[in-house]
Amino acid sequence: MIKTFLLQAFSIPSNSMQDTLQVGDRVLVDKLTPWLGSEPERGEVVVFHDPGGWLPDTETDQNFVQKAFSFVGLMPSADDKDLIKRVIGVGGDTVECKRGGKVMVNGKPLDEPYLFPGDTPCDDKPFGPVKVADGHMWVMGDHRQDSLDSRYHQNKAGGAVPVKEAVGRAVVVAWPLNRLSTLPVPDTFAQSDLAAKAANAAPAALGLAGALPLVMWRRRRRHGRTAETPVSG
Repeated sequence: MIKTFLLQAFSIPSNSMQDTLQVGDRVLVDKLTPWLGSEPERGEVVVFHDPGGWLPDTETDQNFVQKAFSFVGLMPSADDKDLIKRVIGVGGDTVECKRGGKVMVNGKPLDEPYLFPGDTPCDDKPFGPVKVADGHMWVMGDHRQDSLDSRYHQNKAGGAVPVKEAVGRAVVVAWPLNRLSTLPVPDTFAQSDLAAKAANAAPAALGLAGALPLVMWRRRRRHGRTAETPVSG
């Protein structure tokens, strides 16, 4: 029940998320909020199922102990084909990165202190602009020069991953103990104007709707005053 609906442990198998995550780290993944309708957000580290063709077809044998730990959720199953990356853009966002530049989300540059030391944001594989389709997420590894992420998997969704493939958000590095830490959303994703312009249309429309009755009221008052008492210049 815990493994299915609440938390599941995953082992990090590659360098693609260094230095945030190291090979052999065990992360705990929140599987509850997706069940409650929550979707991945920008900046979160998420585990997701291979949407098709991201991982090679390999067969892995597990001993009895590994199978037992997998059953109770302390280790991933050898049959699972899951990946872990950071969400850079969500449905409706436009993402791009030019050689020598920063990753841009809806025209705003990201400050990415989590990148692997010495890495560039995208010099190995510039991309975009790409409009992320609704119900999808654009994901990238923190070790940009060692991550085959959305940039390398061009498909009908332009490399974005369907949200339905998300397993959950990685929230804690639980093992080894000397690396015990949380995985918060970096500050750069809290920029107030990072959201797509379409998301800002609603408040503007509400403001216009609220202003309209006031304009009509003032117009009626002005017409009334003109009929009764002319206003001198």
